[in-house]
Amino acid sequence: MGTVFQDSAPLGRFVHTLAKWTAVAGGIVMIATVIMVVVSIGGRALLWAGLRPIIGDYELVSAGMGFAVFAFMPWAHLMRGHALVALVTDNFGARANGWILVITDLMMLVASGFIAWRLYFGTMDKFVYGETTLLLRMPLGWAYAAGLVGAVIWVIVSVYVLGRSISNLISGRTEAPSAGAHT
Repeated sequence: MGTVFQDSAPLGRFVHTLAKWTAVAGGIVMIATVIMVVVSIGGRALLWAGLRPIIGDYELVSAGMGFAVFAFMPWAHLMRGHALVALVTDNFGARANGWILVITDLMMLVASGFIAWRLYFGTMDKFVYGETTLLLRMPLGWAYAAGLVGAVIWVIVSVYVLGRSISNLISGRTEAPSAGAHT
């Protein structure tokens, strides 16, 4: 377990690549959504000139942002980009902080697993009942399925990050400083 869960190992490189490209896909969707919103608002502002807003823009924003949020979660967790309250833990030793990371990574695995599990059933329900959006009649199941992809990758990353934390704790290695916001 010592070297398997290190970022330089094949598993670590695979997980990093998976999380990074998922986040890139989320960023592309977010940029496309922002461009669509700008065009749609421009269409609303220029109704007098014969332009129109994009029909179903709210529906497309909901689907796009839902995917983007789940696409960013694996990268944020892998890079420890979540907010940390280091006021107290900075005074603890490396071993205590290692245990804190193991416990919080286990909690993140449970949370990501629960969310993915429930999102799976939500996705199946949307497909079974054939729910669609109001204006575009876009099947909601596909929007949920896009989010589910990110959620499953988040679970994979959470397993890896927990393994990395346990490996670091056992071997006595300290983790590099996080990218998260400290308060």
